[in-house]
Amino acid sequence: MPNSNDNKNSVPTTRQKALRINLDSRIYGTFAEIGAGQEVAAYFFKAGAASGTIAKTMSAYDMAFSDAIYGAEKSGRYVCQSRVLKMVNYEYDLVEERLKESRPDTCFFAFSNTVEVLNFMKTNRGHGWLALKFQLHPNSKPSELVIHVNLLDNHKFLQEQVIGILGVNMMYACYYHHDNPDLMVTSLMDNLTRDRVEVDMFRIVGEDFSHIDNRLMSLRLVKNGMSNAAMFGADGNVLQPSEALYKKNILALRGRFRPVTHVNVDMLECGKKAFLAEKDVKQDDFLVLTELTLSNLRAEGQIDEQDFLDRVDILCSLGNTVMISNYQEYYRLVEFLSLFTRGKKIGIVLGIYSLGDVFAEKFYTNLRGGILEAFGKLFGQNVKLYVYPSRIPGTKELLGCENFEVSEKQASLFKYLLDNNQLATLEEVNPNILHIFSDNVLEMIKQGKEGWEEMVPDKVAQAIQLKCLFGYPCPIDKIEEVRSIREAEQKEREARQRQMLEEED
Repeated sequence: MPNSNDNKNSVPTTRQKALRINLDSRIYGTFAEIGAGQEVAAYFFKAGAASGTIAKTMSAYDMAFSDAIYGAEKSGRYVCQSRVLKMVNYEYDLVEERLKESRPDTCFFAFSNTVEVLNFMKTNRGHGWLALKFQLHPNSKPSELVIHVNLLDNHKFLQEQVIGILGVNMMYACYYHHDNPDLMVTSLMDNLTRDRVEVDMFRIVGEDFSHIDNRLMSLRLVKNGMSNAAMFGADGNVLQPSEALYKKNILALRGRFRPVTHVNVDMLECGKKAFLAEKDVKQDDFLVLTELTLSNLRAEGQIDEQDFLDRVDILCSLGNTVMISNYQEYYRLVEFLSLFTRGKKIGIVLGIYSLGDVFAEKFYTNLRGGILEAFGKLFGQNVKLYVYPSRIPGTKELLGCENFEVSEKQASLFKYLLDNNQLATLEEVNPNILHIFSDNVLEMIKQGKEGWEEMVPDKVAQAIQLKCLFGYPCPIDKIEEVRSIREAEQKEREARQRQMLEEED
């Protein structure tokens, strides 16, 4: 499949994109769309020359028809990832089975979506799953792109229009920008604006895309303003936030994690113990979230993508679910999580000095209601802050909520939060590690000083030394060894991607 020769300064219209695909004699396949009309197929029909691209279009709106074709969902939901994967796999297998012998020089595809647009009363949130299974070369193994989008327009018709444009953009990106991962992501928003749609998950798998790390693609979604958050599971695979967070009690810890220290681990362990002790939290619907913000990633200037991957790798190796977000203020993080928790409890673990930032009014000048409006959003949805204490310099005494000082005009507000159990100091912390600060550990690592190894978990220390992370001095004769380790990790990720496709089939 040829690479794109488009003028980088000129974005083709949706019709121009559809027409180019229609005129490409090698591309041929089917469309199956549920929930928002047949908006994607419609663009190809209206562009002209659609007979060169479309073998079949269909839309099994009736649930009984849909289940008869694709099988029923255990969850009973129709707008979900498993549904769109069943659709795209079924339709792709069908087109290849029926046309492979008669069209040996064709790159087959199947495009599917399952979408929920605004209802008449506008009491729901528009969102959808879009999937494309496709060949870049005739007779090659297919690749697969899956995205999830949130539809932000305030009218059903406009949301349907967005789905049509997105579908065309997906196909165009896969066939003509496959050699440029950055453009594959950003071109999804061609002829669209951020106030109309959010793309909060992007996953592409297949032999032709084995070089792509989907965690970096997710980072690009957030970095380019296409989404405010992206998530990864402990296995390193990308997650879709609304599915991963749905009706979960969530305990979140924000940090730079450069590197993860014993203090970070103790914060999570003490936080989990306190969170699970709450009467409205159960172990079976509980999720721990470690969060990196864009501002933390940019702390030293431009975002270093390898450094980002290293931090994610370490957090995942410790069994954590990771989120990258653009929510610098805690109230914005809580607003986001509350969209999915449906009244479940949200716990935020933070250090005592970060609590000072929560009460700093300078961070809320963008809100008309200032700190009161921010706190209404922060504490209004069954939220509790768990504060990790610090040692008061020169003493053995701990600084926690009980002896933390706020300004006089905030004292009553602070007391109200304490009295209503929305703010509490974590207990049973390890007093022997309170001298550890990530910035100090990082400087020791960079300068090759001894002793930092005792300040981080063994698994973290081994990873830093093995791959020369975070500025750890790397002898010239070890550079090739580090490169080999990273290549082996990439091959392992490629194998997982291949396995993912095989399991779906």
